[in-house]
Parts: sequence; C-alpha cells; structure tokens
Amino acid sequence: MKNKIFSSAILAAASALALGLASTAAYAVTTTTTTFQVTANVQATCLVSATPLAFGTYNGTVNNKTSNVNVTCTNTTPYNVGLDAGTSTGATVTTRKMVNGSNTLGYSLFRDAAQTLNWGNTVGTDTLTGTGNGSSQSLTVYGQIPANQYVTPNSYADTITATVSY
Repeated sequence: MKNKIFSSAILAAASALALGLASTAAYAVTTTTTTFQVTANVQATCLVSATPLAFGTYNGTVNNKTSNVNVTCTNTTPYNVGLDAGTSTGATVTTRKMVNGSNTLGYSLFRDAAQTLNWGNTVGTDTLTGTGNGSSQSLTVYGQIPANQYVTPNSYADTITATVSY
C-alpha cells in the first residue's frame, strides 16, 4: 500500500509537471520586429583658444617669440583666423602696441616663421586659412618686438582677440 501511495504521488507530480510544460508550450513567445530611423543634422562649428605670447625681457635688440592659436572645427569646415589690432589706443594690425600707462612698446604678429606675412583680421587678405578635421589644429603666431625701442623701463601689455570665421 505504501508503494501504491508513493507511486500515485510520483504519477501526480509527473502529471502536474507535464501540464505545466504543456501550458508553457501553449504560451510560447512569438516575436515581431520593426525598424526606425535615427537622424541628426550636424552644423558647422569651430572652437578657438590661445596661449599667451610672452616676450620676456626686452633690451633694445630684436625679440622674437611664439604662441599658438588652437582651432577645432567640424570635419571639412573651412575657416579663417584673424587677429585684431589689440586694445591699445591708436594700434592697427600692422602697428600693434603694448602699453604701460601712456608709454608704448611696438610689436608685430606674423603668420609665417620668416615674419613676412602680417597677421591681421581681414578675411582673404591677412588671415590664416585652414580646413577643420574634427581635432584641434595648432596655428603658430610669430611675434616680434623690433630693435631700438628705448622706452621707459616697466612691464608692458596688450590683449589680442583671435576670431575664427567659418
């Protein structure tokens, strides 16, 4: 009798298990799919930063130093980089001036290492051109204080604004 009860319990458990599997099979997962588009419009854009141009000590002889303007533009975006005349009264892009009070110290900024191409801010005339590649591009600014300026000893400064046109 014990074996019969035990066998009945096993048979009942097996039947329940079979029913559970059967009911799972009746609810088998069916899938369907679809697609959708993902879009974006990328605008041409540029970022610009610059490092200071520090001439250090000037003693009346030619003083040449460099700094960098770093331009990051979207890939294939053409750009022009211009440098303004600075903040000193009466300065132009060809006759820049650092000041200390009413005293001035002249200097120049160039687009080339030979210091023959003035760096101004007229697109197509005296700016530096390039094409963006999606990464930072470093452009060298060649600065020069000409010889034989015997001005009042002190610290002189100016502020230049770099403008990227794209």
